[in-house]
Amino acid sequence: MTKKEALIEHLKEFATPKRVETIIKVINSRTRYLTVVLEDIYQPQNASAVLRSADGFGIQDVHIIENNHEYVINPKVEKGASSWLNLHSYNRAGNNTHRAIKKLKSEGYRIVATTPHTNDVDLDQLDLTKGKVAVVFGTEVTGISDMIREEADEFVKIPMYGFSESFNISVSAAIVMYQLRLKLEQSQIDWKLPKNEYDDLLLEWLSKTVGSSEKIIKRFNKNYNNLI
Repeated sequence: MTKKEALIEHLKEFATPKRVETIIKVINSRTRYLTVVLEDIYQPQNASAVLRSADGFGIQDVHIIENNHEYVINPKVEKGASSWLNLHSYNRAGNNTHRAIKKLKSEGYRIVATTPHTNDVDLDQLDLTKGKVAVVFGTEVTGISDMIREEADEFVKIPMYGFSESFNISVSAAIVMYQLRLKLEQSQIDWKLPKNEYDDLLLEWLSKTVGSSEKIIKRFNKNYNNLI
């Protein structure tokens, strides 16, 4: 048993069995095969609703690009969802969209933009077996940027059957996450977290759950090192 595994087992002793069971159940459903990218989303209710949907559909990472607008969360809408997600912010001076896309592609993600396009496909036709997917949603007013259009590997659209040409960003994100999550569940793709990421997340969540976890971990480290 590694030190990390031993610490996980130690922290479990300070949480109720039901809480530990819930954490493990949720982590077993988490995925990084899909990730969500938000470019310049600025309305707090939309920003927060997307986070809540990501948590609900088991998507662990959300990438947040801030070029012209600050990403603001409304706690009353997101209901603590951000505490259980890994949020990656790109908000330095310069082209944050380029920085985000470069990072995602280096991690093996296909960039899939949500916008009507001459080469787009309906959402249910997106082939997930071709590799990991980062779905990009653009700002509420103008949609994705020109750079996303140029750098995207593929484009998808949500079929519309009324007079409206598009859904609200938070609705669009929820529909896309639901559809792609369902396709993952029905596939033979190995979409679950690898053991090292699983253990890292389990340790992080147990630390958040257990009271005075910093003191417990400090004491564990001291005793563990004395045994070596």
